[in-house]
Amino acid sequence: MTHFTSCKPYFFSPFQSDSNRPLFVFLPGMDETGKELMTLQTAGLEAVFDVRCFVIPADALDSWDSLAQQLIALTKAELEKAPRSVYLCGESFGTCVALTALTQAPELYDRIILINSASSFHRVPLLNLGSFLLSWTPQFFYDFSSILALPFLAQITRLSPKARNALIKATQDAPKRTAEQRLELLRTFKTDEIKLQKITQPVLVIGSQNDHLLPSVNEAYRLAKVFPNTQVFTLPHSGHACLVEKDVDLVAILQAANFLRW
Repeated sequence: MTHFTSCKPYFFSPFQSDSNRPLFVFLPGMDETGKELMTLQTAGLEAVFDVRCFVIPADALDSWDSLAQQLIALTKAELEKAPRSVYLCGESFGTCVALTALTQAPELYDRIILINSASSFHRVPLLNLGSFLLSWTPQFFYDFSSILALPFLAQITRLSPKARNALIKATQDAPKRTAEQRLELLRTFKTDEIKLQKITQPVLVIGSQNDHLLPSVNEAYRLAKVFPNTQVFTLPHSGHACLVEKDVDLVAILQAANFLRW
């Protein structure tokens, strides 16, 4: 298990590495620099994959293009050590990094998974307004807001106490300045859909029906029209942070979608 601090994005290995397995690159949500939460989100994947989590440190205030370029460089470095197939999995904020990377190096990734994509953020008026108002929010209220936001982030009854605490801690650890910058990124996110339409690799788009933060199911079906080789998988009872819910098993979802091939 690797763990270090850097002002640049880096790969974190939550489980023992196995270069004989396909590489699974996980791009988490906006506030997730917490290793505990990433480990919970990717739990079970180590039985099938060699997992890497793309960590964006709080002081890394990069553009979409910069984040994508660094993701691509890290992926290439892994493949130089052990050539194999690569699964790219983005969740929420991470889907926007994934989509940007796919316009820059589409040949690098063999299978693509997009979960509750934040590419819909700019189409939600209240979220856009809130992102503008954040800079005017007093620090004490911002510090408390992670607890208030929890019902929007997840279906609380579907979280274990450990997952609930990890989710709260991850949002509390995000500095206000970092949140402001990343919300601005989401507000202005655009991608070249003409380039995405040329991607022939299999794409699995997952949307939570009870996502109270983003219109994830609608966005899943919208993205399905962009990629030529797409499946949509909906989670009827899940909230936005579906990967930490007790009854969500990503490996089982990939098996059900016949997505485990290499």
